[in-house]
Amino acid sequence: MKIIVLAKHAPDPQSEVGIASDGKSLSLGTAVFDINDWDRYAVEEAIRIKEKIGGEVLVVGVGKNCDDTLRKCLAMGADRAIKIPFDGGIDAYQIAEVIAEAIKNEKFDMIFAGLMSQDVNNALVGVLLAGMLNLPFATAVTAIDIKDKTVRIKREIEGGYQEESELPMPCLLTIQSGINEPRYVSVMGIKKAKTKEMKEVKLEPKSKKVEVVKMYLPPVKKAEMITGDPDQVASKVIAILKERGLVG
Repeated sequence: MKIIVLAKHAPDPQSEVGIASDGKSLSLGTAVFDINDWDRYAVEEAIRIKEKIGGEVLVVGVGKNCDDTLRKCLAMGADRAIKIPFDGGIDAYQIAEVIAEAIKNEKFDMIFAGLMSQDVNNALVGVLLAGMLNLPFATAVTAIDIKDKTVRIKREIEGGYQEESELPMPCLLTIQSGINEPRYVSVMGIKKAKTKEMKEVKLEPKSKKVEVVKMYLPPVKKAEMITGDPDQVASKVIAILKERGLVG
């Protein structure tokens, strides 16, 4: 069983960010970066499957500064890593395109990706990659059961419901948080990670789908305090609602 896992080096959601001077990118300042939280669950699930039935886990990271995240995945128990030093920004199509090229000679059974990234939240790279590789796929997966060359999954859908599906392999799954409890990286795991292969593959996408024209913060609207006796307050509220077209 060979599983490829996509692992993104992403800023912590609590980090303070701003708009850069060019007006088209983010100023990350002192932002702290780590493995994307959803991808952490994907890596853990792949390692658990390997520990149960054998095989290999290959992690793939995109970005010039993703080394720490890839090493953390190797320390968790992944076998080797591929680094693609391309910064695609928010262009999910370009990111999926370079990943597809990097793994084209890897004979895999499954690809795991986190459901979404904690910075952009687009949930696009996994499904775009599935389309490029012509793979059956399922999103928001919460349980996996492998039998022969098929995989039965449970996935989260709207309204708190679960759906069960069966896919042939090879296939791609995007993993929902909570599917497992990711392990802590041990000192022994860190030592072993230093001996594992991390290959750098320099690639550039053939297409460009997204161009940032302008980034800006939404306008801040201040609250209005309405004072007076109940009749006055009610009259002012009704007037405001009428002014905004919310009541006739």
